[in-house]
Amino acid sequence: MSARLVFIRIVAALSVILGANYVAWRWLESVNWSAWWIAVPLVLAETYSLVDTFFFSLTMWRARDRPAPVSAPEGTVDVFITTYNESIEMVLATALAAQRIAYPHETWILDDGARDDMKEAARAAGIGYIRRSNDWDDKPRHAKAGNLNNALFQTEGEFLLILDADQIPDPLILHRTLGYFADDPAVALVQTPQWFGNVDDADPLGSQAPLFYGPIQQGKDGWNAAFFCGSNAVLRRDALMQLGIVGYVRDLERSTMRTLRAAESMLAKAVRRRELDPDVGRQLKSLVADVSGARSEIAAGAAIGDVTYRLQAAVNKASRQLVARDFANLRADLAMIESLPVERDAELDAVVIDDDALDALANHEFSPLAAVESVSALLHALRVDRPDEAQPVQPLATISVTEDMATAMQLHALGWRSVYHHEILAVGLAPEDLRTMLKQRLRWAQGTLQVMLRDNPLVKKGLSAGQRLMYFSTMWSYISGYAAIVYLAAPVIYLVFGVLPVTAWSVDFFARFIPYFLVNQILFLVVARGLRTWRGQQYSLALFPVWIVACSTAFANVVFGRPLSFVVTRKDGSTREGFPWREIWPQLIAIAVLSLALIIGLGRLAVGTADGTGTLVNTVWVIYDLVVLSVIIQAALYRGPAREGTTFREEPS
Repeated sequence: MSARLVFIRIVAALSVILGANYVAWRWLESVNWSAWWIAVPLVLAETYSLVDTFFFSLTMWRARDRPAPVSAPEGTVDVFITTYNESIEMVLATALAAQRIAYPHETWILDDGARDDMKEAARAAGIGYIRRSNDWDDKPRHAKAGNLNNALFQTEGEFLLILDADQIPDPLILHRTLGYFADDPAVALVQTPQWFGNVDDADPLGSQAPLFYGPIQQGKDGWNAAFFCGSNAVLRRDALMQLGIVGYVRDLERSTMRTLRAAESMLAKAVRRRELDPDVGRQLKSLVADVSGARSEIAAGAAIGDVTYRLQAAVNKASRQLVARDFANLRADLAMIESLPVERDAELDAVVIDDDALDALANHEFSPLAAVESVSALLHALRVDRPDEAQPVQPLATISVTEDMATAMQLHALGWRSVYHHEILAVGLAPEDLRTMLKQRLRWAQGTLQVMLRDNPLVKKGLSAGQRLMYFSTMWSYISGYAAIVYLAAPVIYLVFGVLPVTAWSVDFFARFIPYFLVNQILFLVVARGLRTWRGQQYSLALFPVWIVACSTAFANVVFGRPLSFVVTRKDGSTREGFPWREIWPQLIAIAVLSLALIIGLGRLAVGTADGTGTLVNTVWVIYDLVVLSVIIQAALYRGPAREGTTFREEPS
C-alpha cells in the first residue's frame, strides 16, 4: 500500500468520524424545534451530506492506480462509432481516425439516423456501415442501446471498441487496452477517460470532470466497480452476449410466471362459481393444480418450453371435454329461451319478456369454457421470440435512457470484472453552450435514476457489498437537488426573518462544524492532487433544478409509465440562441433572493435588530452560495472557446 493511499485513508476516516460527531450533535442537541419547518430540513440536508462524505471516503479507500497490462494485445476487434444526427463531416473524421488505429480491426459506422448520404460517404471511405433493419419498425428502439444491440448481431469481433461520433481515437488505443483481457479472462470492460479538446482552461460548462475521470473511477476500480461510460471503452463480446441471453431467459421466465399466475387466478375464480356442475368443478380444480405445478417446475429450473407445452396439452384436453358438455347445455339454454313467456306491449308497440323470466335467465350459470379458453389464449401468447421486440436478445441494457451504467452493473452481477485505464486515448468535443450541456446532464441523471428505481444495486443479486455501495453512491448523488434547496433557503430565512435553525451559534457548534468542514476540504485536495475540481463542486449545487427535474421525471417514467425523450447531445454549437432565460430562471431567482437577503441582513445588523454572530455566519454562507451559482451566469454568457492558439480539433463547419 502506497504512503499516499495510507494518508487518504487517515483523512477519509477522520472526515467521516468528525462528520458523524457533528451530525449526531445536530440531531440530539441543536435542532431548534420551535422553527422545525426549516430546522428539520436543514439537519436532514446535513445528514444527506454526511452520507455523501461516507460514500466518497469509501470510494477513495481503495483508489487504484493500475499499471499497464502485462500481456500483448490479441483478439479480433470491431470499432463501433455510434451516430444519430451528428454532421457527416464529424462522423467521417472520427471513422477515418478509427481506421488508422494501429491494431488490426474493422471499423463500423452505426447510423441510427439511416441517412443515405452517410451510407455513401462510409462506402466511399471503405468504412463499414450499419443501420437498423425493418424489424425495428414500430418496435421499441431503445436509443443508443438499441443501435449497439442491432450491430452486435451483424458483426463478429471478439472485442468492441465503442466511440461516440465526436471521439477521435489515439492510434494506440487498442494496444494500450486489449492486454487487460488477456491478463484476466474475467475482464469484460476496459474504460478510458473522456477528455475534450474544445474546452479551454476556464471550462465554464464543467465538461472535463477530472475528479470523476481520475480519482473517482480509480476508487471504484479498487472495488471492481468502475463502470461503462458510453464511449472510449472496450468490451468483450462474449460477456455482452452472455448478458443478453441471461436477460432474455429471465424476462421470459418473468413473463411466463405472470401468465401462469393470471391463468391460475382465472381458473380458481371459475371453480368458486355457485351451482357449478361437480364434474366440471373437478376438471377445473385439476387444471388449477396443473397450472400451480407448472409454476413450481419453472421455479425449480425446468425448461419453460417443455412445461408450457404439457400445460397447453392439458388445457386443450379440458377444453374439448367442456365443448362437448357445452353442446348439451347450449341446447338446454336455447330451449329455456324459447320457453320464455312473451307478450306485446300496446303502448310501446314492442314484444317484451316477462321480468321474472329475465331474472331467471340472468342468474343462470353458463359454461366455464370461457375461462379455459382464456387460459389457452394466454398460453398461446407466450412466445419465445419476444414479438414485442425487434430482436429477442438485447445484450446492452435497455432499462434506462442511458445504457452504460446499467450494462456495467449487469456484467458485474454476473461475475465479470472491469478495468479503469487512466490514460487519455481519445479526444472528443464537449457541448459549447449551456442549453446543450443542461440537456446532456439531465439525460445522464434521468438514466442513472431509472436504473436505481428499476434495478436498485442495494438489493441486486450477484453484486458484492462494495459494488452495491459504489453504484448506489453514484445514483445517490443525483438526489442532491433537494438538499441544495434547503442550503439556499436557510441563510435567506435567517437574514430576512431572524429565524434560527439551530438553538444557538455556540462554541459547541463551531467546535464540531469547523473541523469537519476543514478535514472534508483537505480530503478533496489530497485526492485531487492538483486537479481543478472547483467546477465540479460548483455544478453539484448550481444544477439543483436539473437534479430535481431528473428525479421527478425518472420517477414518473418508472412508476407511471410517462415517456422520457432521448436527446442527442449536439457538439456543433448550433443551439446557441441568445441568453437561456427559460433554462436557468430558478438559479437566477436564487441569486436575486440571496443578494436581497444579504442586503436585508446587513441592514438589520446595522439597526441593531440582528445577532452579529448569526449574521456573520449566514453572510459568509450567502457569499459562498453566490460564488457557486455565479458559474451559471458565466456559462450562459459563454460562446465557445477561443480558436486562436489552441491545439484542439476544430469543429466541423
